Amino acid sequence: MATFLESSYSLVHQDNAADTPTLQELRTALEKGSDESKIETMKRTLTIMLNGNAMPDLLMHIIRFVMPSKSKALKKLLYMYYEVCPKLDANGKLKQEMILVCNGIRMDLQHANEYIRGNTLRFLTKLREPELIEPLLAPARQCLEHRHSYVRKNAVFAIASIYQHSESLMPDAPELIQAFLESESDNTCKRNAFAALLGISHEKALEYLSGVFEGIPNASELLQLVELEFIRKDAVQNQGNKARYLRLIFDLLEAKESTVVYEAASSLTALTTNPVAVKAAAAKFIELAIKESDNNVKLIVLEKVNQLRKTNVGILDDLTMEILRVLSSPDLDVRRKSLELAMDMVSSKNVEEVVLLLKKELSKTVDEQYEKNNEYRSLLIHSIHQCAIKFSEVAQSVVGLLMEFIADFNNASAVDVITFVKEVVEKFPKLRSSIVERLVATLGEVRAGKVYRGSLWIVGEYSLEESDIQGAWKRIRASLGEIPIVASEARLLEEQPNGDAPPVEQVNGHAKPAAPTGSRKVLADGTYATESALTSQASAKAKLDAVKAAQKPPLRQLILDGDYYLATVLSSTLTKLVMRHSEISSDERRTNALRAEAMLIMISIVRAGQSPFVKAPIDEDSIDRIMSCVRSLAEFSQKKDLEVAFLEDTRKAFRAMVQVEEKSRAEKDALTKAQTAIQVDDNISIRQFSKKSAVDGAEEISQDLEKATAGDDTSATKNLTSKLSRVVQLTGFSDPVYAEAYVQVNQFDIILDVLLVNQTRETLQNMSVEFATLGDLKVVERPVTQNLPALDFLNVQATIKVSSTDTGVIFGNVVYDGAHSTDTQVVILNDVHVDIMDYIVPAHCTETQFRSMWTEFEWENKVNINAKMGKGKGLRDFLARLMAVTNMSCLTPEASLGGECQFLSANLYARSVFGEDALANLSVEQEGDNGPVTGFMRIRSRSQGLALSLGSLKALAKIGETA
Repeated sequence: MATFLESSYSLVHQDNAADTPTLQELRTALEKGSDESKIETMKRTLTIMLNGNAMPDLLMHIIRFVMPSKSKALKKLLYMYYEVCPKLDANGKLKQEMILVCNGIRMDLQHANEYIRGNTLRFLTKLREPELIEPLLAPARQCLEHRHSYVRKNAVFAIASIYQHSESLMPDAPELIQAFLESESDNTCKRNAFAALLGISHEKALEYLSGVFEGIPNASELLQLVELEFIRKDAVQNQGNKARYLRLIFDLLEAKESTVVYEAASSLTALTTNPVAVKAAAAKFIELAIKESDNNVKLIVLEKVNQLRKTNVGILDDLTMEILRVLSSPDLDVRRKSLELAMDMVSSKNVEEVVLLLKKELSKTVDEQYEKNNEYRSLLIHSIHQCAIKFSEVAQSVVGLLMEFIADFNNASAVDVITFVKEVVEKFPKLRSSIVERLVATLGEVRAGKVYRGSLWIVGEYSLEESDIQGAWKRIRASLGEIPIVASEARLLEEQPNGDAPPVEQVNGHAKPAAPTGSRKVLADGTYATESALTSQASAKAKLDAVKAAQKPPLRQLILDGDYYLATVLSSTLTKLVMRHSEISSDERRTNALRAEAMLIMISIVRAGQSPFVKAPIDEDSIDRIMSCVRSLAEFSQKKDLEVAFLEDTRKAFRAMVQVEEKSRAEKDALTKAQTAIQVDDNISIRQFSKKSAVDGAEEISQDLEKATAGDDTSATKNLTSKLSRVVQLTGFSDPVYAEAYVQVNQFDIILDVLLVNQTRETLQNMSVEFATLGDLKVVERPVTQNLPALDFLNVQATIKVSSTDTGVIFGNVVYDGAHSTDTQVVILNDVHVDIMDYIVPAHCTETQFRSMWTEFEWENKVNINAKMGKGKGLRDFLARLMAVTNMSCLTPEASLGGECQFLSANLYARSVFGEDALANLSVEQEGDNGPVTGFMRIRSRSQGLALSLGSLKALAKIGETA
């Protein structure tokens, strides 16, 4: 067993240290109480002892009043007490009372009840004093032959522990356990015996394994697991056995138990890098991911496959389709992991099969309802996008399929598809004509404004043939309905019957004729009906609402619903189509007709936006944009710069954006390759020439366990300067007790290492440090009460658990007894504020995810910015400093931030270690070269605490000072 586990210990939380019973109260409870009350007393005693008070004077009372009890629960607590109680006196010799303890243990080892025997044997494995162990050897040996397996399996470990720590007391333990192993029939006992033999005698374990080698594939699951552990260690020491071990491991890959298959596959990859073996192990990992129902297991084995892929490049590419079988799991995290792994392994040989399977999965998201269906669909679209960009041969079929689903997808998924189509149509010129044709055909089915905007932009930018322009024009015209919009809507209003009538159907702007309204209305008493002005207004409003609710073509409906951004994109598209038609066609009459119709449509949209038929009036920016398109159509024949701006500059801007994305992808791939690359001057490890050491390979598992339990000494190498910067002064220099704390932040907790200095010339009795918290903090380990001599110092620790990034404050005081027992002296401590930056890390997300979260999050903190920058410092320097202060990453592309400007806008993003998202939008400007930076930063998060904490950082106000 690893040495770091020898010093492991238990922590038992004591809720209220002030409510500790006195020694006399505990003695009375043990003397006079029943077994139930003694159990509670023993629990309180153990809690006090584990929190620092050894209570040596209680030993004799426990021997007298607890040891004779027949209660099993009390007996278990008794052995816990024996484990932690001091067994040696001040001279280092065994206490006299321990003779009575030893006699009680000996009687329990011969007890008729198997539970008491087994529990006593478990205690024996933790006993280290040879004087106590020696009288217990004979009954411990006898327990190996007990009728009950519970006693025998614990007896094996007890004997192995005695041999490990006091070999002279039982020198024949390896032979004894080997003989027991050969005669034992119980699987758990055999497993424990082999594990014990492995720990105390490698040679005896190898001798036994050689004798039963052929029967290992048919052994029990527990025995197979411990034998695999031995094989991994022995294969490093005895290279001659490696080939035989590999054949056995290949046989164990076909075992029925998943745990055995997992360990066999892990052992196989640890012992060899042969491509056949690596592929076989990976195939078994993938099979486990498909077969096992536990999502955690699926994620673990998929990560194993990912590690194998990184270290064995290209070998596992044939297993891509097998990995995609894991998509049958309903859990989104498992699906995401599977898709990420498959996308890293896809190649030109299997890309068509991969895309075909992804198409089927995408169809299922439309036909069937999954848990988190929309997120899964976005993952599939993103994966298909990656395949199409990497391998152009599948781009055409992929784009065609995705565009078929545009009308069925929800808004977010359809926007992802349009974004993908934009990139494909730019990168693959040969596909432009077919893509534009398919896209134009779907315009009548689109219902989302964002999707329509993207589609119109693609149509306007890449309709390069006369036939494409004419086809696109017809579809757009059909989607708009009758023009002018206001005139057709007004006619519908006039034709609308009085009173409540069903909405009028309108197809392409033409309304069905209304039924005749009849003559004047006669009431039940024979008089004519009359109406007031209010009734008339209500009737007019009802008629107008009926016209608004009438069914209309999609593009017309979106514009009348108030989507004027779409109207500006439509105007720009129509302008581009007219300009391109004039370039490629010699038919001037046709060009002029298109120009006139485009102008009519644009003016009609402006008038409609100012009419009562829309849900919201048109804004001035949209009017300006539409009217600039009208002027451009009127003047582009004389001013060629307008054609360059509309037909070339927009394409160049988009091409530059695509190139930036490609560059970022290439940099990311290069970084990934660099992490796994082997340098030409790296040492080559040749196993045959290296010094034989069991530590190199045999102790890999122990080393991993040691790192997982923080058994390594990496903490000793931390920079002393960073430690000093985290020291917080808690009291003043003139206080009787000076206190300062080093605040050590781990991932989910804070450790306060408090230094206490007694500045008086008197001993401070029963001194304790009490901490309390404000916010999502909880004190889980309190410092124990101590006596502090005159002018002496003491270090105590307190552990505080952190559950969120809300602002937290730790406050407390130092309490100690005064000159009289009734006096209590209190020193108030300064507050310790938790630094939120310890829990915020930079992160990245897509623009779509950022916008979605920005809309969803309800807590916003608007921070005013007014910073004086240093000489020669600009807005980019301010942004860099802000990112360093807030631990946020910039999502705005570098291309968008380039150039010199007096205004800067950027999106920032970070995540906390608790999974909380923090979004920020920065909008600042600088007056002159050395003027102050002014503006706002809007911070949004799901919780109020995170938004407020980020906005109240002191460093935000000091950015200008330090820049």
